[in-house]
Amino acid sequence: TNSFGTSNTDFPPGDPGMYQLDVTLRRGQNLAARDRGGTSDPYVKFKLGGKEVFRSKTVHKNLNPVWEEKASILIDNLREPLYVKVFDYDFGLQDDFIGSAFLDLTSLELNRQTDVTLSLKDPHYPDHDLGSIFLSVLLAPGDQREATMLMRKSWKRSSKNNNDLLPSMPYRTGNLWHRIYCPSKCVLMTVLLVSSDKHHGTFQTQSLRLSDLHRKSQLWRGIVSVTLIEGRELKAMDANGLSDPYVKFRLGHQKYKSKIVPKTLNPQWREQFDFHLYEERGGIIDITVWDKDVGKKDDFIGRCQVDLSTLSKEQTHKLEMPLEEGEGYLVLLVTLTASAAVTISDLSINSLEDQKEREEILKRYSPMMMFHNISDVGFLQVKVIRAEALMAADVTGKDSFSKSDPFCVVELNNDRLLTHTVYKNLNPEWNKIFTFNIKDIHSVLEVTVYDEDRDRSADFLGKVAIPLLSIQNGEQKAYVLKNKQLTGPTKGVIYLEIDVIFNAVKASIRTLMPKEQKYIEEEDRLSKQLLLRNFIRMKHCIMALVTAVCYISSCFDWDSPPRSLAAFLLFLFVVWNFELYMIPLALLLLLAWNYFLIVSGKDNRQHDTVVEDMLEDEEEEDDRDDKDSEKKGFMNRLYAIQEVCVTVQNILDEIASFGERIKNTFNWTVPFLSWLAIVALSVFTVILYFIPLRYIVLVWGINKFTKKIRNPYAIDNNELLDFLSRVPSDVQVMQYHELKQDPTHSPSKRKKNNPA
Repeated sequence: TNSFGTSNTDFPPGDPGMYQLDVTLRRGQNLAARDRGGTSDPYVKFKLGGKEVFRSKTVHKNLNPVWEEKASILIDNLREPLYVKVFDYDFGLQDDFIGSAFLDLTSLELNRQTDVTLSLKDPHYPDHDLGSIFLSVLLAPGDQREATMLMRKSWKRSSKNNNDLLPSMPYRTGNLWHRIYCPSKCVLMTVLLVSSDKHHGTFQTQSLRLSDLHRKSQLWRGIVSVTLIEGRELKAMDANGLSDPYVKFRLGHQKYKSKIVPKTLNPQWREQFDFHLYEERGGIIDITVWDKDVGKKDDFIGRCQVDLSTLSKEQTHKLEMPLEEGEGYLVLLVTLTASAAVTISDLSINSLEDQKEREEILKRYSPMMMFHNISDVGFLQVKVIRAEALMAADVTGKDSFSKSDPFCVVELNNDRLLTHTVYKNLNPEWNKIFTFNIKDIHSVLEVTVYDEDRDRSADFLGKVAIPLLSIQNGEQKAYVLKNKQLTGPTKGVIYLEIDVIFNAVKASIRTLMPKEQKYIEEEDRLSKQLLLRNFIRMKHCIMALVTAVCYISSCFDWDSPPRSLAAFLLFLFVVWNFELYMIPLALLLLLAWNYFLIVSGKDNRQHDTVVEDMLEDEEEEDDRDDKDSEKKGFMNRLYAIQEVCVTVQNILDEIASFGERIKNTFNWTVPFLSWLAIVALSVFTVILYFIPLRYIVLVWGINKFTKKIRNPYAIDNNELLDFLSRVPSDVQVMQYHELKQDPTHSPSKRKKNNPA
């Protein structure tokens, strides 16, 4: 580092005062090349006390990068140096180390902006010149009393909400990115940030309280796959000497819950859960085992923990975990893999516009790579450009001037990223690019707009849900924002440009595998409208079967002689010449007939207004329930009867959804799935035509009997049910339906010039 004049060495050791260090990361010079092309993709990390407090953006293919990013760090021990590390980003691989340096905080003058040059070194090669990093630093004393009060308030609020606390939080003012960090207290604080506003000449107040949402927005460094195999010799918690065990997993804010296995002390689960790994040194998965009791609190059976820092990566570990505070064992398979390609960048850094990167992505998902890494189905790029005419959530000033502080959360299954906040603006511009790895082409992209509020939880402004298979690549489109239930419009539109690249063979194979579960979010609650809606949906399915039976009966009764005669001749022909292959052939003809109707403009799919009305009623009831719950508190919760009713409600939902999914498969609601059904039915028809049934049954039986021998830890699944789980029900079709814009507000669309 550069040498300075008056330093802080005169301060007594262990001075309890609080300091604020403002560090501006300027640029790098002559950095070491780590890629084959003689360049690097550098980014910088700041560490304090062994914890990461700042991470810069990645500058691609540049040995003299310019960052101009700012970090504000709260420090209570000047004796601890700031550790600066520079890495070369490698797509999908472990990043390469370029060099590191230390900034001695005791050598800085108080309240004086100082330019610092750090020479990068590698401890293993101390003589190598690895380049330099240029910083501007300003150390100023902090107000200990004010900081303590802010920490107390934040701690109370965070403890009350039972949210996970973050070590750091990004925010943005102007063109600079900032982070606030307190290494010893490790709590989030509501911090007053002062920055000049070029247009208004005002100050901005930034809230860093949104711990839960911001935690999910961090870029994870790996994936932890946990397969729950079985339990052994669990403790009996019921009067019959057995238990109804289930397992809860928790890693940070991520939670999963297994299915319940009734009446056993040696349950077999065979379920898989995926966690995001945020910490470089791993983390600890908390596992608790419970006994399900109807009508009362569940019984605790035992707990255990998995320390991920002790497990090697890219390897599957079989663990037999003894339960503490209880009896028995859990058998798990745990695998740590490298991070998927999940990134956030500005519009200027576009992977698909870079011809070389685009070719690499297209090559990775080309037909030649169909059997390589089956779980990596495709690549998704989402451009969150701007929003218009958002709802005003904040009322400020004497004249009741209404504004919002909007930010955007982008979700794909359990992958959650978010934009920065644009303050006091109903027409925000984010101009951010998000990229995701697609594990299931039938996933739904959810984009939600919130209003950041420093005094309470974020306010919901609007949401859109977009199935990946319905996306048109390269089209900038304005989506009308919907309400929380996705049943109707709310105020505002959001402009998105989305690109999806995927391998159709991998997508087809993944369709026949179990669907990824979502994090545990909220428990089901009893709803009159939801119960009635599910009953009506099931009634529609049953009435369809009744109608079919009545139609056949009318043929028997000769209500229409020509129709009955045709049915009689068809019956004689089919029974006399029946072969098993005719079953998939008949379903194949039904699919082809419906496709012909759609192509010819005679679409027989009807919009279910009953379901739409029920969804709107349910939304109104949810609003009433929220208001009632605030008044009644926790004293009037429903107990056993509510649980029974919720179970019945969910069973009705499952039955109705099953029937609707079968109908929607043949109605070409999702063309990809209908084409996949055509391929499968064609294959089954040919197989059943040429191969005798006894051989098919023999192969099926041998496969079933030897499955556990060939793979003892195989997860049981039903390919047909897994396929149907990807077909949307009528309610989901309604939720994913794109709303038409108000004619008075017709945003423009434009087609992007596609370099490919």
